[in-house]
Amino acid sequence: MTELWQMGALGLSAMIARREISPVDLMRDVLGRIGAVNGAVNAIVALRDRETLMGEARLAEAMPPDGWLHGIPVAVKDLVGVRGVPSSWGSPILKDNVPLVDDGLARRLRAAGAIIIGKTNVPAFGLGSHTVNPVYGATRNPYDPSKTAGGSSGGAAVALATRMLALADGSDMMGSLRNPAAWNNVYGFRPTAGLVPGEPRDSVFQHRLSTDGPMARDIDDLEHLLATLSDGAYRPGQGPVPRRPRIGWLGDWGGAYAMAPGILAQAETALGVMESLGWAVEPLRPPFAAEALWEAWCVLRQFAVAMTLGPYWREEAHQALLPAQAKWEITHGFARKVAEVEWAAETRIAWLGAAREMFARYDAVVLPATQLWPFAVDMRWPEVIDGHAMDSYHRWMEVVVPASLAGLPALALPAGFGADGLPAGVQMIGAPGADGMLMALGRAYHAATDWPGKNPPAL
Repeated sequence: MTELWQMGALGLSAMIARREISPVDLMRDVLGRIGAVNGAVNAIVALRDRETLMGEARLAEAMPPDGWLHGIPVAVKDLVGVRGVPSSWGSPILKDNVPLVDDGLARRLRAAGAIIIGKTNVPAFGLGSHTVNPVYGATRNPYDPSKTAGGSSGGAAVALATRMLALADGSDMMGSLRNPAAWNNVYGFRPTAGLVPGEPRDSVFQHRLSTDGPMARDIDDLEHLLATLSDGAYRPGQGPVPRRPRIGWLGDWGGAYAMAPGILAQAETALGVMESLGWAVEPLRPPFAAEALWEAWCVLRQFAVAMTLGPYWREEAHQALLPAQAKWEITHGFARKVAEVEWAAETRIAWLGAAREMFARYDAVVLPATQLWPFAVDMRWPEVIDGHAMDSYHRWMEVVVPASLAGLPALALPAGFGADGLPAGVQMIGAPGADGMLMALGRAYHAATDWPGKNPPAL
């Protein structure tokens, strides 16, 4: 019999509903799995007391199922406030923060029946696609623990890959769930901007640039979690399926994005799968100037981060505890002039217009999900890609900016493994509102590959 910790969320949900397994059995198995492997990867943090969790599982066992996640253990990304659970945002400033109420995402998971067992690790304040922070340390890649897990949803992706969780929530401002999905051989989905509600504390800029989204090992779980996170605004299985999907391959954006050796070739293996499914795949010229996208993105991101983290900057004791990434964003954000923000907003609108024209010809476009392979876990951030110097802490993730800047839906798909045995992935991007179609295409791709199911890490 398959171990319970190896199963997906929908399979567990059906077995609990039929009383074939109990939430107590599942909680015991999940906590056993965490005890066996989390020490090697450090993905789950702030794990709650075992007896308390077993008590909540017994309560779920005694009650009729109420919600598709009834009795299923989940850990929430540590950029979400959870009632009674340390919620640090990976920062020593908030290491003792224990919220009295849930953020909306946690409330929606509980309403679906989930038992929140703890948090998944993040970089401080979610900045930088490398999950390491002064509170909990680094999360390691399960395919090679000397390498990074990516980020900022690195803990979530590793917990999924190692079967400590059946599914996980992530968030994505600048590839924060696409990057770790690629580097841990799982799926991640950045929804159309606005589909998943934000929190009341989110600024307008922050919410339109960043969004919560689901992560899973298969598309069915991914879709159902999106429905939960969106508070029912998304319905699983409703996406139209084009008779012969038209896919545009953007590669390295006409040479604008530096790529490590092997990344493009690995991405092209995913395109080969798509062609084998009868999809029409063709190269696509860059639809917009990459440098304009980058500059507009930096202006808006800096402005948003400065608004969000500005209060910490203004307190001397807190300012000293901010990571270098936050200081960079805040100082640049405070220095921006109104005219620069206006230009960036206008560029964003122009790019969205160009993207709409592109999607009149293509159902989806594909880019690599990362520009390099997982790097050493003790590295601060990549400074060079294939001889090209990176001029900021995040320039090495520029490939995710087109979808983020326009608020486009993007599905991160596993694309197999390179010569060193490390995972890679691609991002399949659609027009605004094409979330269901991307899920339908992803389901066909998963049926043809099942990279997560066939290639779990050796831990």
